[in-house]
Amino acid sequence: MTIMSLIVLLIIAAIAGSVGQALAGYSLGGCLVSTGVGFIGAWLGLWLARQFGLPEFYTISVGGETFPVVWSIIGSFVLALTVGLLTRGRSRRRRR
Repeated sequence: MTIMSLIVLLIIAAIAGSVGQALAGYSLGGCLVSTGVGFIGAWLGLWLARQFGLPEFYTISVGGETFPVVWSIIGSFVLALTVGLLTRGRSRRRRR
């Protein structure tokens, strides 16, 4: 894998992570966090697809590596929604 193909995969993961977070309604952080969410979402989405016997569709091949865009967005959505719901209940008490 070349440095250029790695950069392209990082950009695709960042976009997929951002879309997943936007669909969930929770933003976990900035651009670097979106990239991480995109990669974790790809792993989580593929795992969910395999558990339910669903096919991989719309994968992008970059530098010999395939990246599942749709499952990455779905996995990012699930991850952002889960983290958002778990952390939403924890609110800070106001000082008076």
